[in-house]
Amino acid sequence: MEQLFEILEDARPDVDFRTADSLIDDEILDSFDIISIVGEINDAFDVEINADDLLPENFNSAEAIFELITKLQNQD
Repeated sequence: MEQLFEILEDARPDVDFRTADSLIDDEILDSFDIISIVGEINDAFDVEINADDLLPENFNSAEAIFELITKLQNQD
């Protein structure tokens, strides 16, 4: 989870990802942020987040993103 926080904080240092739980709903992250974050996550966690995974509920919080990563890692 710490590695994920580092990725998120590098992308948007102005956001407190440890407490935020409506990153998409409150328009804190935009599509460019998501694309950047997804690329970093794919490389760091050796997963492939595809278009079907790009749902608001998967990116509304760091916990939701981590759950998605875990799910994708367990599919291998």
